[in-house]
Amino acid sequence: MQHYYALILAGGGGTRLWPMSRKASPKQMLPLIEDDTLFQASVRRLAPLFSPEQIYIVTGQDYVEALRAQTPEIPKENFIVEPSARDNAAAAGLAITVIQKRDPKATIAMLTSDHHIAKKDHFRDVLTAARHVAGNDYIVTLGISPTYPSTGFGYIEQGEKLGNQVGFAYHKAERFTEKPDPVRATQFVASGRYSWNSGMFIWKASTAMREFERQQPAMFALFHDLQSTVDTSQFDSKLKEVWENLTKISIDFAIMEGAEKMAVIPVDIGWSDVGTWDALYDVIPQDRFGNCTHGASPKEHVVLDTRNTLVFSDRMTVTIGIEDIVLIDTEDAILICHKDRAQDVKQVVQYLKDNGYEDYL
Repeated sequence: MQHYYALILAGGGGTRLWPMSRKASPKQMLPLIEDDTLFQASVRRLAPLFSPEQIYIVTGQDYVEALRAQTPEIPKENFIVEPSARDNAAAAGLAITVIQKRDPKATIAMLTSDHHIAKKDHFRDVLTAARHVAGNDYIVTLGISPTYPSTGFGYIEQGEKLGNQVGFAYHKAERFTEKPDPVRATQFVASGRYSWNSGMFIWKASTAMREFERQQPAMFALFHDLQSTVDTSQFDSKLKEVWENLTKISIDFAIMEGAEKMAVIPVDIGWSDVGTWDALYDVIPQDRFGNCTHGASPKEHVVLDTRNTLVFSDRMTVTIGIEDIVLIDTEDAILICHKDRAQDVKQVVQYLKDNGYEDYL
């Protein structure tokens, strides 16, 4: 589609998938579900809607060479490198600045690099619908139809129905709510008016920049100043100059929650954020006893009297008489926890940071 671009945010660490996800190899760079890494899968499910020339990646200096190696089909100039981590409003604004300079008529789908989407055709169809809605100056978000009252996701309340595009209904996005407590999450799901916030947004570049100008004028001024240097020899030095002055803020807080025209398309695309080991367990094929074994040849994993357990290991691993366990075996660390405590792995990573275990991060 002409003037339509995919922007994949590929920074971030995924600390709740420790010990496999580390600083040097975050979860988007790992083949956790299939032979492709999560990043490769994020790129390849965009075809044929987007050509390689229409796909942009924004990432950090530490990851750019590895990501280029994983997707050699994407032009080198489509990799946009952040000087340092400054949250995703800065990353998104930087990429929009570059894309808009190259194509002032651009519409951009801002997507994730580390999520799983099972229904790829349906996903491409909804991106087509969202592009049409965004053409009417809406910022469009994909709302995931909730399957249970999760406290781990943000929620979007759906207001009045605004119309249909290519078979998809879109609604006014009334409000964003950060991760709720269990009682509110249950109320949200029961009401039928709420979607999970997928973190995927579609907008015209001009619409996004207009919202930056209205809500974050200091950031907009810096992006505007930077844009004149795109694709010139002055760009890198100018980027370093403006980068540290950009507000460190999420895109939700920066412009989404206060956007003048915000629409949500509720969808079921077989989505998972693969944010925890128990979330990964839910999207990997299981045997008749509910066990998932991954990493080595299945013949090198022995699971006796074992139920609903996830095993990641590249060596012979034997389990006997366990249930609902996560067992992750890497070269220098082993994690064993109950699936119900998988959210707490992030606390382990914080403990390692606080107590000087840098070699394990």
